Amino acid sequence: MTPHPFVALAITSVQYYLDHNAYLPCPENLPDEFKAKSGAFVSIKKNKSLRGCIGTILPAEDNLAQEIVRNAVHAAIQDPRFPPVTRKELPDLTFSVDVLSPLEKVRDVSELDCKKYGLLLKSESKQGVLLPDIEGVETVEDQVRICRKKAGLAENELAEMYRFQVKRCR
Repeated sequence: MTPHPFVALAITSVQYYLDHNAYLPCPENLPDEFKAKSGAFVSIKKNKSLRGCIGTILPAEDNLAQEIVRNAVHAAIQDPRFPPVTRKELPDLTFSVDVLSPLEKVRDVSELDCKKYGLLLKSESKQGVLLPDIEGVETVEDQVRICRKKAGLAENELAEMYRFQVKRCR
């Protein structure tokens, strides 16, 4: 199965970085789907277990292509939960790219759906993010609890809630 162009770019970006210790240069003539500005997450798995995941909620680069290049490399070598990916293990890795919709403020958990929407919990100095439709996250309560833990928020600590949708590419 041929990977989606976003996923192909993520894989190529990691290969290039491991070979050249530099980010893949942005192509001159980008296809339209790469020109948008959007937040994106790159997830890497090995034997169906998470191996790295880094992303941006809001766009940090000039276009989606650059967003994917940076986040793919960061997921591979800078996710603090894992050692850096090696060239030797690349054939055993699977990549996915989630392109985020704009954030929508949520007033109540009844507006959430853990299968359809990702969640951002944000207080003054803390934030936690969880993508939608994650294996093992079956309820909105699970999603909120995990997001609070990722942010370091106490159970009763006030936080703003934002939801977003993703286009998941494999």
